[in-house]
Amino acid sequence: MNSQFSMKRLALGALCAFAAALMVTAVIHAQAPQGERWLHVRVDGDNGKGEMVRVNLPISLAEKIVSSVDHNQLHHGHISLGHADMNGVDLRAILDAVRTSRDGEFVTVKNHDQDIRVAKENGVLIVHATDGRSADRHSVEVRVPISVVDAMVAAGGQDLDVAAGLRALATHGDTELVTVKDGNQTVRVWIDSKNTAD
Repeated sequence: MNSQFSMKRLALGALCAFAAALMVTAVIHAQAPQGERWLHVRVDGDNGKGEMVRVNLPISLAEKIVSSVDHNQLHHGHISLGHADMNGVDLRAILDAVRTSRDGEFVTVKNHDQDIRVAKENGVLIVHATDGRSADRHSVEVRVPISVVDAMVAAGGQDLDVAAGLRALATHGDTELVTVKDGNQTVRVWIDSKNTAD
């Protein structure tokens, strides 16, 4: 009788422990969703003043923020191109053409103090530009997955859907988006699964 009672207590204890473990797991997953992607911006100044900026946002939060802004050309997650002065350039048509084209190097410009390259490689649009001589060289590199471009232009009309672009970005692995080196300042924008910029 005693041994049967002990077995029931042991089974009940194991059941309670299992239920507690399930509840703790549910709470952890509710607080930190699996696979949450973070958008990072890091700006460092090398002018001796120790200037820096760090922005770390879950992409889901960045999407909500962008969707809540209604100012100038940004309207609730959409950038209006209809009234933007693009000097006669249809940016939407260009993005759509790049999106549907095959991989290749589209633009290459090189001279003694300038290097510009626009290409599409393995589903990524790449824009690389350097300007200036070695002492004061400035460089910009932008890497955007074509699926993000696709999401931004899919809405149609004269808008780019930034919120949809962020949602598409959240489906990618660790990705370097923008790197700028300008004199004493470095800017870096990327996504990964970490909640810090270091």
